[in-house]
Amino acid sequence: MKRRIEKVAVLGAGTMGARVAAHLANAGVPCYLLDIIPQELTAEEKAKGLALSDPNVRNRIVRAGLEAAKKSRPAAFFTPDLARLITCGNFEDNLAWCSQADWIIEAVAENLEIKRTLLARVDSHRRPGTLVTTNTSGLPIRLISESLSDDFQQHWAGTHFFNPPRYMKLVELIPGPKTRPDVLATLEDFCDRRLGKGVVVAKDTPNFIANRIGTFSMLNVLRLMAQLEMTIEEVDACTGPAVGWPKSATFRTADIVGLDVLVSVVRNIYENVPNDESREIYRVPPFIEEMFKRGWLGEKTGRGFYQRVRKDGEGEILSLDWQKMDYRPQQKARLASIEAGKNIEDTQERLRALLAPVFAGQGGDNGARFLWGAISEMCLYAARRVLEIADSVVDVDHAMRWGFAWELGPFELWDAVGVETMAQQLEKEKKPLPPLVTRLLSSGQKSFYQHEHGQASYFDLASAAYRQEVVPEGILILKSLKDQSREVERNSGASLIDLGDGVLCCEFHAKMNAIGADLILMLNAGLKRLKTDFDAMVVANQAPNFSAGANLVLLFMLAQEQEWDDIHMAVRQFQNVNLAMKYAPRPVVAAPQGMALGGGCEISLHAARIHAAAEAYIGLVESGVGLIPAGGGTKEMLIRANEKAGVSPAVAAGVTPASAELDVDLFHALKPVFENIAMAKVGTSVEESRELGYLRRSDLISMNRDRLVADAKQTALAVLRAGYRPLAPSAGEGAATTQIRVLGEQFLAGAKLAIHMLLRGEYITEYDAVVARKLANVLAGGPLSAPQFVSEQYVLDLEREAFVSLCGERKTQERIAHTLKLSSASAANAKLRSASPTR
Repeated sequence: MKRRIEKVAVLGAGTMGARVAAHLANAGVPCYLLDIIPQELTAEEKAKGLALSDPNVRNRIVRAGLEAAKKSRPAAFFTPDLARLITCGNFEDNLAWCSQADWIIEAVAENLEIKRTLLARVDSHRRPGTLVTTNTSGLPIRLISESLSDDFQQHWAGTHFFNPPRYMKLVELIPGPKTRPDVLATLEDFCDRRLGKGVVVAKDTPNFIANRIGTFSMLNVLRLMAQLEMTIEEVDACTGPAVGWPKSATFRTADIVGLDVLVSVVRNIYENVPNDESREIYRVPPFIEEMFKRGWLGEKTGRGFYQRVRKDGEGEILSLDWQKMDYRPQQKARLASIEAGKNIEDTQERLRALLAPVFAGQGGDNGARFLWGAISEMCLYAARRVLEIADSVVDVDHAMRWGFAWELGPFELWDAVGVETMAQQLEKEKKPLPPLVTRLLSSGQKSFYQHEHGQASYFDLASAAYRQEVVPEGILILKSLKDQSREVERNSGASLIDLGDGVLCCEFHAKMNAIGADLILMLNAGLKRLKTDFDAMVVANQAPNFSAGANLVLLFMLAQEQEWDDIHMAVRQFQNVNLAMKYAPRPVVAAPQGMALGGGCEISLHAARIHAAAEAYIGLVESGVGLIPAGGGTKEMLIRANEKAGVSPAVAAGVTPASAELDVDLFHALKPVFENIAMAKVGTSVEESRELGYLRRSDLISMNRDRLVADAKQTALAVLRAGYRPLAPSAGEGAATTQIRVLGEQFLAGAKLAIHMLLRGEYITEYDAVVARKLANVLAGGPLSAPQFVSEQYVLDLEREAFVSLCGERKTQERIAHTLKLSSASAANAKLRSASPTR
């Protein structure tokens, strides 16, 4: 039986401990955060006459850790207010608080004796059955707990979070020799559902899975860099998006993590893997040792492989010349193979193209030779280690994708390049193949994974056969559903997929999920099917981002050609489909994740419910390109301001007269709406998006993005079970019935004054002011002489007129061109006209 975890104690308020506590707070879990007491007073404390016994002094270290987490960038907390869920204390005065915790997470220094000593004290305070884990990145789990009570060891495990814990998906769960199965099940379920993590069960081996493979990969990269005499920039060009790895690549990532951490991990592996045939690679390279001695540890010390400096008042990033041990201006990496690969969008296809010269016996340039050495050696090492560190190739691939943000894990890389192709090249180089690879090929198979009818299976070395990959309960994978012939309709921009139980999904799959005609067509098709075949619809996709907004390329072209009627029609179509969603006879649930900007936000605002991923960044950002939201977003935020001000249906219907006080409340409710849209504010988490008004209190979140589609489906079904009553149906454009209170000149005058003051203070540009006035006019309902009620269509028309008129402005077109990264020359030659069209 899984246990309930309602309160957690985190021991250690360093970088990891404080941020783990912050993420527990993000999940709504109250926690204690404890650390050591200071051994001496600071100068400031002495000046105040404080003593070491003073409570404020005794908690200084833990408070400093929490404050660092509150100030960290990227933000550790969804919103700063969530820090209230954390109670600070220290090991001397407050360790007894552990008796109130359901889970105790130890996150002190990576020192075996420090951990053992502290946990022995914890064992005397914890209730029997309380879960205890260590957040070590590589110390043996069994050795930390071996001298503690049986009950402790039965409820003990390692939980290796990756930094920063809010954003890095992986948690490695490492059982001890006596860990009970229900303890593992509880931790896995809690980390998955409550904390949004991808959990991989690892074996208790040095540095577990991700750091073992990732550190080998890093050291192999350093070896190749020296062998091929490459620069820092050239290596980062090869080990970033070119191979499906993060933009921070090798050395920017190392600077973020810290060279001290890297050195510690490398030394720990070397000391604890006497039988690893690749042990000698786990020696810290001489130039890394020298950097460590000089304190060049990365961002925490201001210099590492890169250094940020200011020159003539401008910021500049210098690169390390690792041979001369000096910093110099950055140099562009000039590798023909990498440059050519940028034109290939698909990562697997790009990898095959980059490595083709090697397989053809041509060698290729330094980029190709480096990539082959980096990928082949890492894949060989993973294949040799898999059964030592994990239970399956799937666990290794998950660990590397979730812990290092690789697009493809080692065995997915084997398959992408081609197992046979790689094996043949390795045999040419007289490199022995691991038993896993030889057994796969001798059994007549050619890949580690197989996909059939939407079900994935993986090659298992022990049985020399494929095993079905188990998808956890509560996860729906849209690609698998399509492979199972559950796709109902499709065009180039979107698909309709049957999620089962009478729920339809409209999935976007255009580039960046930009909103265009195909997507609108499919939304309309889905709404039509709600009337005949389905009970609810979820608007969702499983791309990195829900939608980045309108198709700016198309809009830019239409504006250059002065096709104002076409822009009017496109905007009207988007407005109409959003209205149709809002007044649909059956519920529509929007499930945004990643960026939901501009039009992506507007789609969500019109849904009956939003069920968002915790890491959904939602906002109306059109002002950034000199436009205003015109797909109904401005109108919906105006409606929400009405709701906040207390404009009831009775007032809107004229049953209860509107009062002057109500209009004052509406004025104050509109101010943040105007500011948020004018400043293109985006929530940096779903909870901040809620604070900005883009989610209502009834809207839900999923901490684990993998569960979002299934969770949104359940939300749609729950809305149905609760007796969904659609809003009054519309019968076409102009028939929507919601009445909106607008203030006319009362709001417009105040907004114009605010714009004038911002302009005088040089906080905004002249053209920002032009856009802001257009926005203010819509939110005011136009220059009306007195407050009154207007229809949704009235506001939509104002939105559309403002949008199209701004499309005709030179400055807007220049901003769109800049956003699209068009060259200044092509932008200058474009047909940009200053005359603004009006209708």
